[in-house]
Amino acid sequence: MSENNALPAIRQTQVLKAPISKVWDAVSTAEGIAAWFMPNDFQPVVGHEFHLDAGPYGHSPCKVTEIDPPHRVSFRWGKDWTLTFELKEVEGGTEFTLIHDGWDPEKVTEFGQPHASVRENMAKGWSGIGQRLASILEG
Repeated sequence: MSENNALPAIRQTQVLKAPISKVWDAVSTAEGIAAWFMPNDFQPVVGHEFHLDAGPYGHSPCKVTEIDPPHRVSFRWGKDWTLTFELKEVEGGTEFTLIHDGWDPEKVTEFGQPHASVRENMAKGWSGIGQRLASILEG
């Protein structure tokens, strides 16, 4: 596959009015991730294999690829995707960037859906999830 027809990563950045330690707990613990994203058995250990409970889509296999407290968490999600959470201390809170990568116009998901259409839905979904994260951390 040539790079020029790759679908770009979904990248969403928001500033959360919460200290970086609180945001780190929300993105690097099973309880924290479950509160705003999906139930899971995540552990902040590189190589740890875990599952995200995607409700009707079943349990998605994942594997932790990077842990850099309190700045970066990255894991493989399903067969194609990588999810990364980046944190940066800023005036008045924490800048949180979510990067959902691994999109390929020539691939389909485990459920036979083309990446291009799933990516569009996920981009919208991540906005709502980001709002949920903010309301939990700032509430």
